[in-house]
Amino acid sequence: MTVDTLGRWARAEWGALYLAVRGAVVERRWRAAPMTVGVVCLTGITQVVQNRSWGYRIVQDLGAVRAEDPLWLALLRTPLSLFVPALDLPVWGALAQVLIAFGIAEMCLGRWRTLVIAYVATLAGTLYARVAIAIGPDSPFGLPASDARVVDTGPSAAVVGLAVFLGWRYGAYVTAGVVIAAMVAEVALKPNLAGKEHVAAVTAVLVLCAVSAVRQRRSRARAGSTSGAPPIQS
Repeated sequence: MTVDTLGRWARAEWGALYLAVRGAVVERRWRAAPMTVGVVCLTGITQVVQNRSWGYRIVQDLGAVRAEDPLWLALLRTPLSLFVPALDLPVWGALAQVLIAFGIAEMCLGRWRTLVIAYVATLAGTLYARVAIAIGPDSPFGLPASDARVVDTGPSAAVVGLAVFLGWRYGAYVTAGVVIAAMVAEVALKPNLAGKEHVAAVTAVLVLCAVSAVRQRRSRARAGSTSGAPPIQS
């Protein structure tokens, strides 16, 4: 593949997304992604607090989700769980994921749509864990009962969901496909709770993409029928 061919492919794949991000930065400059800045700060603060002897229990009580918890409690903790980095992973990885994925999504999709997609992806993983544990390890979609005690936190499901939605929304279909394939490969190589939750998050976001596509087609159809209507005779 020549440099020119690669350049044309990159423009076709990421051109629309690049223009959307560039437009937001040019128009609003440092105010382009205020929510993302707040999310990065919140993630950093929870990391600092949970690594203190006095703060670990506070973060666990507010943001640690386990499948063995009552459903109402898990639903209350799920929003904050997005911003609680996993203790066994480097915090810079979580911060980088949040900065890139949430930042691009906020500039392209808006603040509230970004939060909704992120929450839907995370909630899908949380609910899937309960169903999978009830199914049991004998099914390829199931999980062992011991996973009910695993602490389920971090932004990874939200990041994956945002990446897939952005890829669909701005025509970066190869990128979205690579993300999906990577999640499937993760489960194939290591079928653990985190990997299967990522696939559940992707599935939920694909449903959102389908719903959004249907709504767009209906909107275009209504607009077309309105513009094509004959003028009203007085």
